[in-house]
Amino acid sequence: MTVTADAVVIGGGVMGTSILYNLVSSGVRNPVLLERTTLGAGSTGRSSGAIRMHYSTEVNAALAWESLKTYENFDEVVGGDVGFLRTGYIVFAPGDVLDGLRHNVELQQRIGIDTQIVSREDAHELAPMFTQYDGEAFAWEPRSGHADPSGTGNAYATRARELGATVLLEAPATSVEIENDRVVAVTTEGERYATDTAVVATGPWSQTFLSGIGIDLPLEATRHEVFLLKRDLADLPFHPGGVDLANMTYFRPEAADLTLVGNGNREENADPNAYNSRPSMDYLEDVWLRLSKRLPGITGADFFTGYAGLYTSTPDLHPVIDRVGSIDGLYICTGFSGHGFKLAPAVGTVMAELVLEGAVSTVDIAPLRMNRFESGETNTTSYEFKVIA
Repeated sequence: MTVTADAVVIGGGVMGTSILYNLVSSGVRNPVLLERTTLGAGSTGRSSGAIRMHYSTEVNAALAWESLKTYENFDEVVGGDVGFLRTGYIVFAPGDVLDGLRHNVELQQRIGIDTQIVSREDAHELAPMFTQYDGEAFAWEPRSGHADPSGTGNAYATRARELGATVLLEAPATSVEIENDRVVAVTTEGERYATDTAVVATGPWSQTFLSGIGIDLPLEATRHEVFLLKRDLADLPFHPGGVDLANMTYFRPEAADLTLVGNGNREENADPNAYNSRPSMDYLEDVWLRLSKRLPGITGADFFTGYAGLYTSTPDLHPVIDRVGSIDGLYICTGFSGHGFKLAPAVGTVMAELVLEGAVSTVDIAPLRMNRFESGETNTTSYEFKVIA
């Protein structure tokens, strides 16, 4: 059976649902989203949920900044409660990365991001529960925080449905039909969706799916773990989110008495269809010890839970957001390397601009073009701190 759609979005994570919402809210009458299982079942459902803007490249920082504006006012802008909570975000930077910290903060300030390097005294006032080391510097983002990734994806999908989009679950796309270098349809096992526009937002399945239609990109699915520790509120009633570049951890509060902690530097390649999603106790011990060096009050916490999720990583840790020049109507949105949730609102906006207008005005996404790996024009910087999830 053939069904006609003005556009088909492949993938039901927060990226796919944001794109779907932005397409239908921009006038696309009957877009369809195809999700292989359930919404958010891939990387979205296992995201850390952190929202911050400390990046070393303008494109990522700008996407994060534009996204924050949506998260802060999600119910008014889109509709629905995604649980955004402002906690502030602090960066602890040892002496050997001070140049990087200054570079990043200056870049972010040029964009308009509310961030600054603060004094030792101000850092202590903002976050008195943290230990400070000699020779450190500190950056502070007062408007950063966290939100619910799965709730965000569901909110986008719900609003998109209300505006006329179709969201199909347990409907994995099998291929994109291409004739005369043009998209003509997207197929599943049981249906054929005739369309001239297909957006591939398949997260950790992207390398496999794209290779099936003759596109080779350096994408890897990598496994990452996070843990939740239950704090003793008498010792540690609250703390902001942030990153510790000396002990290589990132952290944020969760609910009333939990702390989420991870380390973006421990990763391994994984099969998205068969990977261990349970926590590793040796990693828990390592990360907990690292965190306690900075946050002594966490020592008396209890282990609450942990889980592993998948990043879709590129060599330069930046996504691919582009149209495929050799195939009219085919677009790619993947490779967020653990940063997708923070950027999702703005990415939905720029993808809709790219599809409908042929050019993007909200953020310059030229650095994210798909051919940068072949041309050697990757987003390399000595000031990207990989630990920051």
